[in-house]
Amino acid sequence: MPLNQFSRTELIFGEAGMSRLYRASVAVFGIGGVGGYAVEALVRSGVGRVDLFDDDKICVTNLNRQLHATRKTVGMYKVDAAKERVLEINPDCVVNTFKVFYLPENAQETDLTPYDYIIDAIDTVSGKLELVMRATENNIPIISSMGAGNKVDAAALEVADIYDTQVCPLARVMRTELRKRGVPGLKVVYSQEAALTPQGDMRASCKTDCVCPPGVTRNCTHRRQIPGSNAFVPCAAGLIIAGEVAKDLAGLTTPQQ
Repeated sequence: MPLNQFSRTELIFGEAGMSRLYRASVAVFGIGGVGGYAVEALVRSGVGRVDLFDDDKICVTNLNRQLHATRKTVGMYKVDAAKERVLEINPDCVVNTFKVFYLPENAQETDLTPYDYIIDAIDTVSGKLELVMRATENNIPIISSMGAGNKVDAAALEVADIYDTQVCPLARVMRTELRKRGVPGLKVVYSQEAALTPQGDMRASCKTDCVCPPGVTRNCTHRRQIPGSNAFVPCAAGLIIAGEVAKDLAGLTTPQQ
């Protein structure tokens, strides 16, 4: 077989594993610091279809950590910028974009049944819970990102079942709510590092000196607190997630339902 862009990957996954990746369809909810890197790694691994869900636009404050955020893409929808990048890497990849803020109120508008795997990289607990519940009901493997904000130690990230997590406040909430709903397990990437306290509050400056692109309806002032972020912890979480998905899809591991 002639050399191609996935030849080095095939040395690890084998021809059968690469074939499974080519045929796979992955949905990524949240195309930010975590989700953007997950998309990148999956496409470079040979996944044949990625569907991107996010209604946000790229802000200048995203430049410190989001892969598709550049001076050129500020103001673009994140899903559009990510799609453009994906097709520059692999023009044969099928990319569908959905400008949607996934919540229980609109969840039924999204059909999850075409997907072989779902990545949850969204911020809201209600959206995360709804996505996990629907994936579980449809027997679709899902992996969920826990809190990556206000963290500086990428080495503290781990892959675990949600019921085996500790330290992370978001994981604690998810554990409680998923136990109430009878969900037996959920593969997550989480950090054992205690979150740092942000030095200051950006909400005040966002109210008086907002740099969000025109047309943004959900800006930083809607948050109780704007988390600090960096160029290494969110991206490391995204790459770990992509690695788990790729291994599961290629048959190197057994995906957790």
